[in-house]
Amino acid sequence: MTNTQTMIQGDCLPFMKAMPDASFDAVITDPPYASGGLTTADRKASPVRKYISRDRHPSFDSDTRDQRSHFMWSVMWMAEALRLTREGGWLMVCSDWRQLPTTSDALQVAGWTWRSIVVWDKTEAARPHQGMFRNQVEFVLVATRGSIGKEQYRPRVFPAGVFRHYLKPADKHHLTGKPVPLMAHLMTVLPAQSRILDPFAGSGSTLAAAQNLGHAATGIELSPEYYRIACNRLGLALAS
Repeated sequence: MTNTQTMIQGDCLPFMKAMPDASFDAVITDPPYASGGLTTADRKASPVRKYISRDRHPSFDSDTRDQRSHFMWSVMWMAEALRLTREGGWLMVCSDWRQLPTTSDALQVAGWTWRSIVVWDKTEAARPHQGMFRNQVEFVLVATRGSIGKEQYRPRVFPAGVFRHYLKPADKHHLTGKPVPLMAHLMTVLPAQSRILDPFAGSGSTLAAAQNLGHAATGIELSPEYYRIACNRLGLALAS
């Protein structure tokens, strides 16, 4: 089977701006949350310290923006994503509870039509929070460019709005990586052989799910370390 996955290493915005209009059927991505703390000092800490207790995976950049700059940056890349998505195409973007309002505002300011939220329930094995409710869920905001379109109206497909899945540490390739089954679940509403863009590809989970389902996908990743991890995981040659 021909590998229709492509990885690009670098800042996503310049590469997105160079791509033709309506190049993709869907943008499915997990951007940096600029979250993980209740104080400025906590938020500016290394992702390694914010998100895990042991340094098992490389750190990454772009996770220390304040609320206003995170909003403006989100509008910038989401507006480019809108231009790159065909009419009726999808945006699915991950968020935590802290950035849920900012992310929902940003996608609408960028021109997307907000449709729904999918909840990823990480099960009771998720990180506990002493004296407070367990941080057990993350969110995927679902939007479209205009109407969904007749070719995507699939009455026999009714995917669940809550996806319960425990991500085993051995299956993680990124500090904040999402499980491949979750990304595959999001793709159940897409037409066959869709073209998918992930501008924050990380270790390549979106592309791995697309590969398994017969979709073509392009991933862009800023971190050279995670770019190499994604290419190795997907069986792609590294760019010279």
